[in-house]
Amino acid sequence: MSVAEPAAVPVTITLYRWAGAWGPFKVSIPCGECSLTLDVINDTLACELEGIPVTVDVREWLSEWWRPLPKGGWHAPIVIVEGRLVSQGHALNRGVLTEAVIDAWARRSTPVGNHLFGKETCPHCVRAKGYLAEAGMEFAYHDVVRDPRALYEMLARVKPIVGPKTPITVPQIWLDGVYVGGADMLGKVLEREVEPNPDRGRCSLSPPAA
Repeated sequence: MSVAEPAAVPVTITLYRWAGAWGPFKVSIPCGECSLTLDVINDTLACELEGIPVTVDVREWLSEWWRPLPKGGWHAPIVIVEGRLVSQGHALNRGVLTEAVIDAWARRSTPVGNHLFGKETCPHCVRAKGYLAEAGMEFAYHDVVRDPRALYEMLARVKPIVGPKTPITVPQIWLDGVYVGGADMLGKVLEREVEPNPDRGRCSLSPPAA
């Protein structure tokens, strides 16, 4: 389930595969890992990244070997997401691709509706879901343990708000597309007293209202 509406500008994935020609040199032996990497990209787009607008640009490495060099790419297959090198020299890990694409997409899209990111073993997540239900507020629940996409998206959206050094705990909540923070802040918004959880680490909270 998508948290945000599709961005107007797709995320670009560039694959440099072992192919092409440079002067008298020509690639005549296909690269099995390059072919596998393209298969991984296409399948990941259809599964983990379904609904996210993505453009895939496949290029021949030997014909354009100098283009990925400034990004640190020199060994095909080379995968670059939005100008950032994410993999080279071996078949692509789909988890690495999923995280990179979601991170880029989260930076250019805005959350829509009510969302709660949490996990089943978190007491505060259970309470927060109960508070929202009692308030008659429909929301989408995203399990960050069972769904890697949910975890990547939560981190990509929360880290820029609270800072890279602040530990991210659950739940993380958005109401009407606006970041609320954790269960403590939800309690204030709904005017509910939230029980303290001694097992929880430091909570990341949204900035106080002006």
